[in-house]
This record gives sequence, structure tokens and C-alpha cells, in this order.
Amino acid sequence: MASSIFHFLILLLFAFSCDRVQSREEGHITAEISNEGLDFLKDLLIEKAESSLVPLELPKIEKSVKIPVVGSVQMVLSNIVIERIHVTSSTVKTGDSGIVIDVSGATANLTMKWKYSYSTWLVPIAVSDKGNATVQVEGLEVGLSLSLKMLNGSLKLSLLECECNVNDISIKLDGGASWLYQGLIDAFEGKIGSAVENAVSKKIKEAIIKLDSVLQSLPKEVPVTNIAELNVTFVDDPEFSESSLDLEVNGLFTAKHEAALSRHYHRLLQASFSCKEADKMVKFSLQENVIKSASSVYFEANKMHWIVDKVPDQSLLNTAGWRFIIPQLYKMYPNHDMNLNLSVSSPPILNVEKQQIKAKIPLDVVIDVLDVEEVIPVACISTVISASVSPGIKGNALTGYVKLNDISMSLKWSKIGDLHMNLVQMLMSTTLRTVVLPYVNLKLSEGFQIPVFHGYGLQDAHILCTESWIVICSDVAPVKQFNLV
Repeated sequence: MASSIFHFLILLLFAFSCDRVQSREEGHITAEISNEGLDFLKDLLIEKAESSLVPLELPKIEKSVKIPVVGSVQMVLSNIVIERIHVTSSTVKTGDSGIVIDVSGATANLTMKWKYSYSTWLVPIAVSDKGNATVQVEGLEVGLSLSLKMLNGSLKLSLLECECNVNDISIKLDGGASWLYQGLIDAFEGKIGSAVENAVSKKIKEAIIKLDSVLQSLPKEVPVTNIAELNVTFVDDPEFSESSLDLEVNGLFTAKHEAALSRHYHRLLQASFSCKEADKMVKFSLQENVIKSASSVYFEANKMHWIVDKVPDQSLLNTAGWRFIIPQLYKMYPNHDMNLNLSVSSPPILNVEKQQIKAKIPLDVVIDVLDVEEVIPVACISTVISASVSPGIKGNALTGYVKLNDISMSLKWSKIGDLHMNLVQMLMSTTLRTVVLPYVNLKLSEGFQIPVFHGYGLQDAHILCTESWIVICSDVAPVKQFNLV
């Protein structure tokens, strides 16, 4: 039905926006994340870390300190909690070993309870005091070195190195004897700093393990419609350079619940296929075999057909409208309503060329006559339609435009005698150009929203069609920031 046709058109335009154990030669979708894109991801991770790392409890600290005149003082810090961490400066770099994230100039706020007790020959009974304190940590520095590998078709994230250093601490007491203020600073500054360093490092290591678990649990097939799904199995280790992180996935469509077929294809995307806009966050490259696999799935599922039963000039779907073109049709079925049953007879031939996708679609057009409650097929015309599809992006929606380039027809079989194919082809061509394509292009011009990922989507995207590849370059931003005007 018509919905199946439009689902296929959506696949045709949508495939490159879907962004895991086979060889690199099987990768058909590549994603290149630029330094700007990595900065964006890094900022998201740090923003998430600022909230997820806190509140962070630190272990109790005890220490004995000798104070002149007073003597030995037993000091205890408890209920030590990091309430807030704020990052003011950070950088991310890629290299041969993986990804390096450096955080500098971060601050942290702590709260705690303090208590001290002592006894001295000056006072015959034990003296104790307690209160609360706030701690300000300045110059908190964190360095992470991460490895990203392919494991069983998923991404494996490993922490190679984690360093955390505290440069400065200030303590403010509340309650108790203020004359011990300097003593607390001298006694606990180093221990508090070490406790913060150890706690933050441990929490980061736990967070990396959780993130790795999430990456490895991601599905290897992503449903696109109720018929087709996209194989997003990673096919090789990510590649790192000084300017980007490159990922490559299988990227072929398969019928739902079917195993992906191995299709070896080796053709590197040339460096000249670059985005016109500089400093875009991400670049997706889609090999034409992706849309060919989508076409094959829909054809095998017998979903590439369409019954035309309503047109602006409804007289075209009555035998009276054909009486001068196919007289025998009108003679056998005078003033009978008709419909055109269009079905793709073999998988469409699709090729990506410069700025367009060329499609050659073989159709069987069956002329049906409606007789009371019976549908009578009276003729079948073998048709080959040559068209071009121009994909585009408007805001956060995929759009497109289909242009009819050529149409050829031949009679496959007939129950109403020979047909004047020149006249039939003229009428069919007019129907396609004036009825079918305007309807298709109207739907495509309205656009199909690209699914967002955790509230983020593409922004200011540009598409480049070149020999055998579709390339999309885009920034990423929260959906609420999109300009929908």
C-alpha cells in the first residue's frame, strides 16, 4: 500500500542518520567525530559527572597532634561529604593510544563534623569540643587516559590511567574553640587532600566501568520500521588522529529478526569527500550499498506496491476515460470504475551520484476493472521508471525531492486485445507526473523528523552526494535550541 512506499522513501533518506563481528571491508557507514564534536561530548560527560559524582562520602579521618602547652590532642573528622564539584577548564585530545581528558582549575565544596579531646596536667578532667566545618578545595586537577576498542561488535571502553591532584584547601570552622583553627589546618590539610584524590579517582573508575557496560549492552540491530532494521555492528577498532575519532559500522539493512548477511565491500571514502562547512562536530558517510540493502529488504517483504484508486481527475479511473485509447476496454466494461495496481517486479537499481541518487524502478502496472464486488485484472504493462532523488535536511527533519527522468512501457499480457502503447504510455506518464510524483514530493517536502538521542539532535546539517557515497556534516545541539521557524 501507499504507506509501504513511503516507508521505503523514508529509509532512502533516513539511512545515513542512523548512527557493530566482521572485517573492516564490511563497513558501510562511517562516523567521523571532529575535535569540536569531541569537545561537545566531553562537556556533556563532565556536566553529567559534576552531578553524578556528588554527594561523595569520604572515610573518617583520625589523628593525634601535639600542641605546645596543651599536649596531645586527639582529632577526628567524620561525615565528610563532597557536596559539589565544579569544572572551570578542561581539554580533550586524541592520539595513537586513545582519548586523553584533562581537567584543571576545578573546585570542590565539602562539609564535615569535627571533634577533639585532650587531657593535660593543667586540667584534671578530659576536655572535648566538636562542631561543623566547611572545606573549599581549589585547583583540583584530573587526568584521564581512555582506550576505545572493538569487542564482539561493540565498543569496549577501558581506563588506562587516572590521576587526581588537589593543590589548595581552606577550612572554616563553625562552633567549638576557634583557637584550634590553625591546628586543624596543619593537621588535616594533607589527609583531606589525599582523601579527596582517592575518592574522586575511585568514583571515576566506577563510572568508566558503568559507561563501558552501557556501550557493550547497546543493541547491534536498530529497528527502523516494522519491517526493516539496521545492522549497527562495529566492524573494527576506532581510528584516532589528532583531529578526529573515526568509527565504522556494518550499516546494512536486514529484515527484522533475520541475521545480517556478510557482504564484503572495500572502497575507502576519499579524503576529497569533505564537508563544505569547516569545524562541524560530526560527519557521517553512507555507502550506496546501505540504501540497496534497504531496497532489497522491502522488495523481499513484498511491500513495494501501491494501488492507485483516487486521482484529482477521477474520470481517468473509469473505462469511459480510456475509450479512445483502449476502445476494447470500454466496449467490454462500459462506464466501469478502475484502479491501477503498481508493484515493483524486481529490486530497484540504485546508484549514488553527484548531488543525487539515481533510481531505476521496474514496475508491473495492472489495470483492474471493478465489476460490482469483483476486481478483474484486464491487462499488465511492464514499466521501467528512471528517477532521481535529491535528499536534503530542513531543521531537524529529512526532506527530499523526486524527479521523473524517463519512463518506458511494454505490454506484458492482455485480456482486452492489443493496446496502442504509445497512447497508453503518454497517459501513464501524465498520471505519474501530475498525480503520483506531486503527492510523493508533497510528503517529502514536509519532512520526516530525525529521532533525537537523549534530547540532542542534528543542527545546521549539510548533505553531499558524491560517487557511491552520501556524506552528512552536522553540529549537535539540544532539540530545544533548534530554530523551527
